Amino acid sequence: MDRLWAGWRMAYIDKATSPRARKEPCLFCSLTGARPGPRNLVLAATPRALVLLNLYPYNVGHVMVAPTSHVGTLARLAAGDSAEVGIWLARVEDALRRAYRPHGFNIGLNLGRTAGAGVLGHLHWHVVPRWNGDTNFMPVTASTKVLPEALDRTYRKLARALADASEPARRRGGRRG
Repeated sequence: MDRLWAGWRMAYIDKATSPRARKEPCLFCSLTGARPGPRNLVLAATPRALVLLNLYPYNVGHVMVAPTSHVGTLARLAAGDSAEVGIWLARVEDALRRAYRPHGFNIGLNLGRTAGAGVLGHLHWHVVPRWNGDTNFMPVTASTKVLPEALDRTYRKLARALADASEPARRRGGRRG
């Protein structure tokens, strides 16, 4: 078996598993009830759902959708919250398609630190637009992701696209279903 040594990861693992890391306030709870705006990256906030840009995006347009209730498992998520999150995931997908024309998406959630969750105890879905050829050597060899657009510009584009996505599909000439 070949081994790839990444000694720099241990500092991250140590920090992530420290007792202090577990005491940090919940990102999503701290933004619940916030007014949408480019300073906090919140694109939409309702009594049941929160939609925001990821401050550390994997790709341009990386959005997170979370219920406002602080639950860490799908089994504990109320049906109304699940439905609202689903509606926002569809709106975000539609807005990203129109604003960026990606070739595909990674949409999912990570349950637990071992699975990659950065915010423990609060469900949240990642919506990451993908394009053919959007992978390159930079993340692998330099631990660096090149993002061709600033977050404030991404925010403006997606805020406009989400406003359009909130309109009924028939007004845009489309059909849902």
